[in-house]
Amino acid sequence: MSSKTEKPYVLRVAEFIYLKINEIKIQNPEINNIQAFEIFMSTKDYDFVSSGEFHNKWLLDLKNNDFIDNKTGKKINNETLRLLELQKDSMIKFLIKIPKLYYTKSHFPLEISQRAFDHLWRVCESYEMWCKETKQNNLIKLNL
Repeated sequence: MSSKTEKPYVLRVAEFIYLKINEIKIQNPEINNIQAFEIFMSTKDYDFVSSGEFHNKWLLDLKNNDFIDNKTGKKINNETLRLLELQKDSMIKFLIKIPKLYYTKSHFPLEISQRAFDHLWRVCESYEMWCKETKQNNLIKLNL
């Protein structure tokens, strides 16, 4: 894999989310992207990311492997580890989940749920932008 198309580590969680949302769309071809995002927000995969577990597991695996990434075989430097910790913290902050409070009586999302939705959307947009910039248009499935 050339350095041009090597995926930045900070996009790993974006790719995970993006592919899970795409799976939802494949399983439910009649729904649009917004509905797929909303369904994703009610899954265990969302809980896995929003709780920090995704990053905790990955960082623990790195620590146990002398900070060598299993997918790339490269050692992850301290600055990248710090960025991954910041990313984890932002995921926890923006994807906070309050059960059964997703909608108000008027069926509009609560501000906190809308903030989570918006964050997920931006994360997935960043993944698509990377795909476009690296000319890997075949990876773009949602066309945000």
